[in-house]
Amino acid sequence: MRTKYKPFLQQVAIAALTTVLLYYALVFVHQGTIWLFDTGILVELVVAFFFLLAIFVANGFISRAFTWGPLNRIQGIWKAVLEGITVVASSVTLCFLLYYVPYRLIYYVADTEVNLLPERVRLAYVISSVAALFFYYFVERERKVKELQAEHLRAEQLQKENFRAQLEALKNQVNPHFLFNSLNVLSSLIYVDPDQAATFLSQLSEVYRALLDSGDKQLVPLAKELELANAYIYLMQTRFGGNMQFTVDVPANFLHLQLPPTSVQMLLENAIKHNGSTTTKPLHISVFVKDTKLVVENNLQPRLEEVVSTKVGLKNISSRYKYFTDGKVEVAQNEQTFRVALPLLDVARYESSYS
Repeated sequence: MRTKYKPFLQQVAIAALTTVLLYYALVFVHQGTIWLFDTGILVELVVAFFFLLAIFVANGFISRAFTWGPLNRIQGIWKAVLEGITVVASSVTLCFLLYYVPYRLIYYVADTEVNLLPERVRLAYVISSVAALFFYYFVERERKVKELQAEHLRAEQLQKENFRAQLEALKNQVNPHFLFNSLNVLSSLIYVDPDQAATFLSQLSEVYRALLDSGDKQLVPLAKELELANAYIYLMQTRFGGNMQFTVDVPANFLHLQLPPTSVQMLLENAIKHNGSTTTKPLHISVFVKDTKLVVENNLQPRLEEVVSTKVGLKNISSRYKYFTDGKVEVAQNEQTFRVALPLLDVARYESSYS
């Protein structure tokens, strides 16, 4: 589970530990012991801690700018040079604001201001620059590289899931029984109602076109997904007539939300595959929105003949959702109904969570 503040808390912990270790290492070099602590040391530790934490935060912004932002367009040695100059400039600025200014304000005795030796000021700037460069290239950049690699791996895994879903849907649709039955319906309609036959053929081609187009997409708008679902519903209603009844009730304000492609069509197909239907006992399938989730629900009418189910469809849908949200695909069943609820995703929120 991703937590919003986990990276920052890690930075706080590293800054605190590094501050204590470095400070007392210098104390040992100058004093020969580490068993020293007073109010002055506490103040210096606090200032040093906030200075290091500020460097970590600044390095994070710089790394994002050069990794994801417009500065990423700069190539070659110029990018490395500009990156280093930016890190040094930010560290010098932070050193001035968080060391030099507080020192002059805190160490002020009566009317006599403590003068800092120029050598110490220059040494502080040099040390802070070196420390900033070290933490940037050996900590922040390494972390960003790993994040980038993880993002690429996540994208590749998601692409595999999408191709698997597309292949599964195409296998089911190119299934000889599906194609044979669809062509039989089309053949009978040509003589009875040529206009309906043309519409049937158009919807059949729409199903295959949508399945082929969805292979390279990670998410699609609900409006687009419903186009595929409605085309599939038309084919099934034409084929089965009154044996199947479909209800699609999705408010327009939800149509911009997104979900993995072919999810709804796969759920409709599963409902038809595992349930029987007759004129007296039709199969009712409803598609609606509840609590910002798209629900596909059908009444339970198990077929008399056993249908072998690998549940690949549901597993695939659930796997694809894991890449985008912590929300779960909910599956519920009782004696009367079978229901699957799919989270509807706001793309803007999804993109901001990875920025």
